[in-house]
Amino acid sequence: MKRIIVIPARYASTRLPGKPLINVGGKPLLQWVYEGAQRSKLAQSILIATDNEKVRNTALAFGAETIMTDPALPSGTDRVCAAMKGRDADIVINLQGDEPFVEASIIDQLFSTMEQGNTEMATLCCPLTDERDYKDPNTVKVVLDRFNFALYFSRSSIPFVKTPDSGLRTPGLSYKHIGIYAFTRQFLDLFVTMPKSPLEETESLEQLRALENGHKIKVIVTQYKGFGIDTPSDLERARALLATK
Repeated sequence: MKRIIVIPARYASTRLPGKPLINVGGKPLLQWVYEGAQRSKLAQSILIATDNEKVRNTALAFGAETIMTDPALPSGTDRVCAAMKGRDADIVINLQGDEPFVEASIIDQLFSTMEQGNTEMATLCCPLTDERDYKDPNTVKVVLDRFNFALYFSRSSIPFVKTPDSGLRTPGLSYKHIGIYAFTRQFLDLFVTMPKSPLEETESLEQLRALENGHKIKVIVTQYKGFGIDTPSDLERARALLATK
């Protein structure tokens, strides 16, 4: 099977303008992500898909293959699919360009899961143990069925804890979603043709489009402790952690 990682790197960001190029620990944020992807044992190629010449030039400078995509594309997954046009692959991983702590092991877990077949889309999660994350709308939560397929993703606190003062007493029930996705090439092409779904628009979570259209998402439970950089506080936290390395 041919396996590829595509890293969508959009320049514009409401909260963090020019996010892929922000200096984190002496390197552009995007470079940390790319170097993490390079440590994958199963990826056969890595491609950065961007809408901005500054990002492209920076990526080329640290040795990455890049492709320019339309700035008007509505999501990272659309950018990944556009980057794949004319390229062969059986499994495509969408590794978002703001995960500086990404570990090769979780990427390879996704590839291995997809290679087992009977899965058209997969993603990752880790145990949710912090009450603040449970209540934080910036932390996406996921609940699973008995076979580790996603029942639902939400920015709200799910599942609901009936006793208000009980705190986070949902071990093994609620997980923190890790926004890295694997697709079969066929399903990636299908996914971007589906119209945005009502729940997707309500929660601003594109993976809900798959669930609302009757597709399953396999979810791998990991102990990954990294995080994506979505807010200025995430950025400061990342800088503090990398300063200790």
